[in-house]
Amino acid sequence: MPELEETGKENIPIELTIKKAVEVICGKWRLVIVHLLRDKTLRYGEIKRLMPGISEKVLVHELKQLVELGMVEKQSYGEVPPRVEYRLNEKGRTVLPVIDLLGQVGKVFI
Repeated sequence: MPELEETGKENIPIELTIKKAVEVICGKWRLVIVHLLRDKTLRYGEIKRLMPGISEKVLVHELKQLVELGMVEKQSYGEVPPRVEYRLNEKGRTVLPVIDLLGQVGKVFI
């Protein structure tokens, strides 16, 4: 019998919760963006400067995905030139311990 995860809504097989977690954190850049937003609000241009290897198209896509997942909040200001800021919310902060652990694992293999 598969192990079940108690979510408060219903019992869900642990395999499905793991699959969902991997969907959330997948991607070469997603966790790097979350890490950059760990302690501060950043504008799009600041994120781009801190990630010189990422293309404009990929950065826009990843930020959009993080907002749609409900991990990052996007604040747009009606200014010229346009100003957009991104900040990690509480849902997004749940990923920080995973990022920290992945950093420790990465050090072992570098």
